[in-house]
Amino acid sequence: MRQAVEVHSLFTDFDISLFRAGRHFKLYEKFGSHTVTYQGKEGVHFAVWAPNAASVSVVGNFNGWNPYSHSLYVRWDSSGIWEGFIEGLELGEVYKYHIHSNTGEHLEKADPFALVNEQPPHTASIVGTTWFQWSDEAWMRERQQHNALDRPFSVYEMHIGSWSRDPSNPERFLNYREVADKLVPYLTEMAFTHVEFMPIMEHPFYPSWGYQITGYFAASSRYGSPQDLMCLIESLHKNNIGVILDWVPSHFPGDAHGLYKFDGSHLFEHEDPRKGFHPDWKSYIFNYGRNEVRSFLISNAFFWLDRYHIDGLRVDAVASMLYLDYSREEGQWIPNEYGGRENLEAVHFLKELNEAVYAHFPDVQTIAEESTSWPGVSRPTFENGLGFGMKWMMGWMHDTLNYFKEDPINRRYHHDKMTFGTVYGFHENFMLPLSHDEVVHGKQSLIYKMPGDEWQKFANLRALYLYMYTFVGTKLLFMGGEFGQTAEWNVNQSLDWHLTQFEPHRGIQQFVKDLNLLYRAEPALYERGFSPEGFQWIEFGDKENSVFAYLRRGNTVSDLLLVVLNLTPLVRDYRLGVPAAGSWEVILNSDDTSYYGSGVSQQTAHSQEIDWMGYAASITLKLPPLGGLVLKQV
Repeated sequence: MRQAVEVHSLFTDFDISLFRAGRHFKLYEKFGSHTVTYQGKEGVHFAVWAPNAASVSVVGNFNGWNPYSHSLYVRWDSSGIWEGFIEGLELGEVYKYHIHSNTGEHLEKADPFALVNEQPPHTASIVGTTWFQWSDEAWMRERQQHNALDRPFSVYEMHIGSWSRDPSNPERFLNYREVADKLVPYLTEMAFTHVEFMPIMEHPFYPSWGYQITGYFAASSRYGSPQDLMCLIESLHKNNIGVILDWVPSHFPGDAHGLYKFDGSHLFEHEDPRKGFHPDWKSYIFNYGRNEVRSFLISNAFFWLDRYHIDGLRVDAVASMLYLDYSREEGQWIPNEYGGRENLEAVHFLKELNEAVYAHFPDVQTIAEESTSWPGVSRPTFENGLGFGMKWMMGWMHDTLNYFKEDPINRRYHHDKMTFGTVYGFHENFMLPLSHDEVVHGKQSLIYKMPGDEWQKFANLRALYLYMYTFVGTKLLFMGGEFGQTAEWNVNQSLDWHLTQFEPHRGIQQFVKDLNLLYRAEPALYERGFSPEGFQWIEFGDKENSVFAYLRRGNTVSDLLLVVLNLTPLVRDYRLGVPAAGSWEVILNSDDTSYYGSGVSQQTAHSQEIDWMGYAASITLKLPPLGGLVLKQV
């Protein structure tokens, strides 16, 4: 093989020692392809980790994909890193690594650190750059107050490829800049505080929704360039909207050009399928015990926070990482060194990830999608927690949807589903998710989960949203839910935006907007969102009438709200005890006619000195059917 690549290194000895120790968190500055000037010559430096390769070369259009033309040099320090400089190459050059393994295999692999990949179904890497002239300094300077745990956090979860398509050509994706033109004014109008993008890292199989990633450092080229995505993020920031990315360190696909058996060996994944193969997703599990793999993953988290100014990472499938027997039968998994089912290597990785992220980016949030009762997911590592900022409250989601699916006549038998969340609701910093997972695979859209005729379905859904926004924790709603999308989510087509011309859909869209505005305006709904001091039941046992009432408290005495839900279709005159005498004003009514409600209303309730429910004062309310009220003392 001709040595046509000059020796040139971006690595110091310290870089190598950190990498091998699992403590190098900015590997993207060293690995991959970088345009550089070396000895007065312009070209590209390449570096790849392939310790079990006999030889590695760079192939591409520039050399006719000839594996014997431009070989890399293996470092002398046994790090397994191959690198070199090729003169004359520029941005936009298409390439792969040709790897001849020690076992005799010849492989063509995309660059694990590529900043740009070809559009699928093509699979090569492209020499790219993440240079961008950012102008979101105001947001970055003030981000701490937007992302703090005692601030409103209302997330719009969306999939870029199916949120909206080109109206003149429904098969064409909007690019990141076109998405910005439509999304930013929409989220601003709807008053969401954050948007969460389902994975936008490069993935060859579009119907995987982005969860089968091959290019961890490359924004999907389906929607444009890195700079196009940065333009979208910057535009959101300039309008005070935070950006969360869905991130997948739990598994990766077995595509021939990807990470699987990268150098002919099980480099990124465990060799034993009982630890290295995921039976649910037919994908491969990272070897969290390997230092270099941890460096790769934490560097990837840093990359999006650093280069793309991302404000948070929602970490996918954490439960699958924590348990060695996740989705496995007896005999299909290997216990840990103590004989238990906990994946100690993954636990160590997650703690290290969160410690590193919060040390370097203290004003972001990490959010765990974790569906079990693992203790301390959102508690600091010094308290033996995993160190996440928040955790999805999957139990609340399942209980609440199961309750609302019931015909109102049967809800008395399921009353506890609505109250059980407060039993454990303060053990973690919980986010309440009504996510994409609940509107696919035959589960129906949110509006069609609701019982009754059309009016009742929309009334139920408004009541559900009012409950979510006034309950403890932060909020997440999947796209389409805000206007009552009737069809299940279909990744291959746009949302049914035409529905918003109809009164019921327009009404619920307005209601979600007003809920967001209320949430942002009332400290009682967010200042103590993770604390038992911020929530108090007034009525939680009236199963016969399916009535619930609770208080939300902020940090000051005046920040006090009363929330009342009537989850039957009957109008009720209802007496409630209140903690303070005086007048209470209705500041939100889900049954208002502007929301397609029936218009049962009451503007003010004056307290009486009648002992009720342990309080010296009480009020009488006219409760709307399948509706809820939010009241504030005046």
